[in-house]
Amino acid sequence: MKKQSSFLEKYSSIGLYLVIGLFLLLVLFVIYGYTGYTVYGPEQGYKDISAMQARNLIYYFPELIVIDVSPLYGQGHIPRAISAPLEDGTLDRIIPNLDSEGIYLVYCHFESASRTAAQKLTDAGFERVYRLEGEFDSWINEGYPIEL
Repeated sequence: MKKQSSFLEKYSSIGLYLVIGLFLLLVLFVIYGYTGYTVYGPEQGYKDISAMQARNLIYYFPELIVIDVSPLYGQGHIPRAISAPLEDGTLDRIIPNLDSEGIYLVYCHFESASRTAAQKLTDAGFERVYRLEGEFDSWINEGYPIEL
C-alpha cells in the first residue's frame, strides 16, 4: 500500500521557499536602505527632500542649520533659517566658517540657486546636506509656518 504524505511534508518545501524569499527581500531592503529621502544622484552629493521631511528634520534635529540662499529672505523664510544669498557671494563667504560635520537644509525661491548652493556645500566636504524639493513654495503649500 502507498503511504499518504502528511500535510506538513507536502507543503513544507513551499513554506521554506516563502521564508527564503522573504529573507531575500529583507536583505535587499536593508542593503538599498529606505530612509524616505531621495537617493543621491550620480552628480550630486546632497539629498532632495520634501517639505514634510524638511519639517521633520527641523523638529527632530535642533542642531540643523537652515540656509535660505534667496535674495528674498526678508519677504518670508522658514523658521530658524539664516540668510546667505548665493548671488551676492554671502554663501561662499560663510562656508569656511560652517562646521562640515553639521546638518544643513538649503532652500531658495528658485530651484537653480538651491541646487548650486547644495552642491557648493558638498563640494566643500559637507556630507549631510539636504535640499528642499519644490523650494519655499512647497513649504508654504503644505501650510507650514514662516517668519517675516
